[in-house]
Amino acid sequence: MRLRIISSKREIGTLDPAEEHVHLTFRPSNADVVALIQACPNLKVVHIPDSYKKTMSKSANMFLSANNIKLLVGDVWGHRKDINQYYTVSEAIILEILNHQKNGIQRGEVVRRVNRNFRLSPDLINHIIDTNNEQMGL
Repeated sequence: MRLRIISSKREIGTLDPAEEHVHLTFRPSNADVVALIQACPNLKVVHIPDSYKKTMSKSANMFLSANNIKLLVGDVWGHRKDINQYYTVSEAIILEILNHQKNGIQRGEVVRRVNRNFRLSPDLINHIIDTNNEQMGL
């Protein structure tokens, strides 16, 4: 899974329309949310820091929800955009999440372990679990 890191409002217009997962490093206004959805019609997830979520407008949240776009909270630890514009959750981490789940470990414990070991946000871990369950028809 790859999250496209967007550091400024100016980048929204340059995004690939096929982007499905983005992480915003700035607090999006209503206009930014509209521009993001127009620039990326296949958008599924917007990931933002917790402090920004608390101050996002209700209309921006409602607009994302109305377009079936999940708003996830969390940080992308250790990522340097000057090296790569994408933050990648490795297949090894995803497999570990799924293996924990297959071994009958409760979701809350899976989230706690993966968050502790890999510093992925709980929202992102839950999204990975939900996406896998949807693909498997669970």
